Amino acid sequence: MESAALETRRAFGLLFICVSIAVAAAAIISELTYLNGAPLFYYAIIWLGSFGAVFGAAAPTLRRVAPSIKGRMKTSVKWPGAAKITNGLCWAGPFAAIAAVPSLYQYLILLGIGLGNLSTYLLVRQYSASDNREQLIVAVISLAAIPAAIAIDTTLFASAQDIAVMLSRILIAVAYGAGGLFALMGTKAGPVGFDPTTSGSLR
Repeated sequence: MESAALETRRAFGLLFICVSIAVAAAAIISELTYLNGAPLFYYAIIWLGSFGAVFGAAAPTLRRVAPSIKGRMKTSVKWPGAAKITNGLCWAGPFAAIAAVPSLYQYLILLGIGLGNLSTYLLVRQYSASDNREQLIVAVISLAAIPAAIAIDTTLFASAQDIAVMLSRILIAVAYGAGGLFALMGTKAGPVGFDPTTSGSLR
């Protein structure tokens, strides 16, 4: 059981690292493309290409750990209806709001990632008694990055919005990268109250 939990945590660690690398690469390449005045459709190619290249390179390993990833995701099937709705709104709400206020999209993306991961962490902790702290790390960094992104956007790079947008995307990559590294280097996902810095007993 312990080895299965550890394998699941590391599987999500790999997934998060892949997301981090893909987002960072796409953000940097998009900025270089913008500086060279490339057509708008290039950005779709860049983002799809970045994710395709990263996940394609990691495909052999991802296929092997896919059952572990699917297994954790399936735990939400057993949640009460209200929990499922809450989780769905936390994930989809901020992204849906982009259509209404597109000027705030870089902040809404951070909000969606932060709230989505936080709600998933809390609900898994409540209904599955599992402490997936890598997901909490992604949530906390994403939410904390919102005021940082606003400061960057309105002060440091107020006259260079392209750089501000790139940096907000880099913050997303940092959030997933930190969560991924924690999962790959940490111990197994402990039960509620589990503290990996102690003997592992319940508080």
